[in-house]
Amino acid sequence: MRWSDEHLYERILAKDATFNGRVLTGVLTTGIYCLPSCTARKPLAVNVRFFEDEAAALAAGLRPCKRCRPDAFYRGEDAGLMRLETTLAQAAEDPAAFPEVEALAESTGVGATKLKDLFRDHVHLQPAAFLQRVRIQKACVLLAAGGTDLSDLAFRCGYESASGFHEAFRRQTGLSPGAYRSMLGADRFALPMPEGLRVRDVLAFHGRDPLSVSERVDGRTLRKAFLFDGRPSVLSLAFGETGVEVSLVGSSGATAMAKAHGAALRLLGWTGDPSGFEAAHPRLAHGREGLRVLFTLDPFEALVWAILGQQVNLSFAYALRRDLIRLAGVPAGKDLIAHPDARRLAVLKVEDLQALRFSKRKAEYLLHAASEAASGRLRLEDLATATGAARALQSLRGCGPWTAQYVLMRGLGFRDCVPVGDAGLTLALQRWFRLETRPGAEETQRLMTAFAPHRSLATFHLWASLKGTPA
Repeated sequence: MRWSDEHLYERILAKDATFNGRVLTGVLTTGIYCLPSCTARKPLAVNVRFFEDEAAALAAGLRPCKRCRPDAFYRGEDAGLMRLETTLAQAAEDPAAFPEVEALAESTGVGATKLKDLFRDHVHLQPAAFLQRVRIQKACVLLAAGGTDLSDLAFRCGYESASGFHEAFRRQTGLSPGAYRSMLGADRFALPMPEGLRVRDVLAFHGRDPLSVSERVDGRTLRKAFLFDGRPSVLSLAFGETGVEVSLVGSSGATAMAKAHGAALRLLGWTGDPSGFEAAHPRLAHGREGLRVLFTLDPFEALVWAILGQQVNLSFAYALRRDLIRLAGVPAGKDLIAHPDARRLAVLKVEDLQALRFSKRKAEYLLHAASEAASGRLRLEDLATATGAARALQSLRGCGPWTAQYVLMRGLGFRDCVPVGDAGLTLALQRWFRLETRPGAEETQRLMTAFAPHRSLATFHLWASLKGTPA
């Protein structure tokens, strides 16, 4: 072996992915072997042995780590995922460099069929749908930056046809490019009502805690407080018969309005057209047509809620959330408080949260997640694949599969997630499939396979089935 044990131990402490494939770490006390980049807690040097390849580690009686999956890496699965994630990042930065799906395949180093498989498993989108999404996202960024000629915008974002660009832009944003640019200089705008949107369900979902201090529902208006660049703001969505009037109070300017627009789309579940699921599963959707997966305002808020909701009843989780927002949030007007961002939570102490009835363990989990996000080590907005996002989230202290899948579904918008271990989901599956007992983790995964690639929406329908119709 070309490196000293001391140097290799430094590399595993640094989680150095460049050493993946060069060496494996054997942990004698646990009997497992890992990639150098493994995010699990690092063993003492005295308990570590290094191996040149997987065969040597297996011959020593070790088994592969379930977190970093060195066996999958050596089968080439992770290598393919890493190439895919690189391609996704490149396409998001410069979508015009990928005029067709074939360019994605070439960049990833696979054929068209394999590319579709990779997107299905890791992105939960078709490659063409991904390209449309990043092109319009790029267009929104360019418009918010100012100085962009609308006639040139389509070409810069990878479209050959102005009409095709306008149609795609309106479909994904609810506005024409010109209306979007005008919106950036205003403090309000109107969105058309998504077809079949269940307004009552949207309001009931976001207003499900009637004592909430960060969002309020008054009739057909939802008001949500949030922080924009540290400044408290209030986003209002007023639902009419055919449209939604959106207004922002607090922050102003093009970047703030772009944030408000994106937040409104998230709260409406804009990108979650349910028609494909309803056509494939009419019996489960019956009576709840139009139901959508509704997102939190941002991914970090979903992570906080998932941690708060671990192993406690819903009413107590609501109370913890309210107390946390009162402690670390920022007042936004006379009656709302903006949810704290990662930086504001990261400076708290365990004792601060214990005083709010947090358990010591839950307080540690939340503060660790906030610290990772505040430092930039966890960049939720940059997690482009469900697989990579799940791994990043599960590397957090106390973040297991349920927490990760919940954040993937409600915070990051992945469409084919299963929050295994969720009590409501297992009860709904037991009733739906008329089982004698609730399914365990493996059976839950097996039963939910029938709903792929729409398992996130299927989860919402199954949860809703416990409450009757409508959800």
